Amino acid sequence: MNRSRFHGEIYGVGTTSGVRIVVGHWTRSPLGEFTDVMIQFADGRRLLIAPNEDVREFVKATYTFDSTELVPVTFAAQPDNLGRSAGSTPAGWRSVQAGDLTVRIRVAGPTLLGRLLSLVPDAVSTAPWFCSISDPIARVVLRGVRTRGSAGNDRREYYGARHQHRVTDVSASWQGEDLGSLTPVTPPVTFGFGSTPAAPSVTSITTTIDS
Repeated sequence: MNRSRFHGEIYGVGTTSGVRIVVGHWTRSPLGEFTDVMIQFADGRRLLIAPNEDVREFVKATYTFDSTELVPVTFAAQPDNLGRSAGSTPAGWRSVQAGDLTVRIRVAGPTLLGRLLSLVPDAVSTAPWFCSISDPIARVVLRGVRTRGSAGNDRREYYGARHQHRVTDVSASWQGEDLGSLTPVTPPVTFGFGSTPAAPSVTSITTTIDS
């Protein structure tokens, strides 16, 4: 068995245009530091935007898309001027530029789930055995969310959440067209066996993939 672990943050937002956007910003991984973007359009089409071929091939082998794009993806954080902190994550804007997509996401304070997660040691919350135990609870409490499941190419995947914070605003455009204001991530995205939470949020996470 080969085990890969990706440490970073997942941002999930919906827009009034029906476009749902999932940004993965990974600070430590077997592929180095990178940001990738998954988009599901109002008609159901699923697009992966990846910054290089290694990322594209790995993500394609794990999730399902109708098409992919290989373009530079930049990620920048702009904390609030007053330096306020949203728990472990600075409050403020996150900006992503990925080809035809431009998106700015505003991060606020911890969610109730985030406060509960902060009580659990990271070594426990990110362990595959804990993800297996928490999966039935996540299915009931968070519609569409799973913490373990079968991924592509006989891979097994575990989502170990460490913290979670609210997203309170989004500004996004695709091919120069404004995507509208912030909405829940509904219907759930269908890139893999689970979706991001319906309530717009950023989750600090360790993803473990066994193959």
